[in-house]
Amino acid sequence: MTEATDLAQQAGDRDPRVGLRAVAALRRLVEQLEAVQVRAARARGWSWQEIANELGVSRQAVHKKHGRH
Repeated sequence: MTEATDLAQQAGDRDPRVGLRAVAALRRLVEQLEAVQVRAARARGWSWQEIANELGVSRQAVHKKHGRH
């Protein structure tokens, strides 16, 4: 998780260019991590509703985002 830690530190940089690039990279990382965890949950038989509850979103939102994978 060194990359994530480095990016989190860079996100607070005084230089907006550095900070914004770090925020964008963190956003991509979070999206990748979410997809991995949703696939893992589905593989273990979790319903879309259970996944949605943990992510704090609607069942429809999580299914729309991850249902095609």
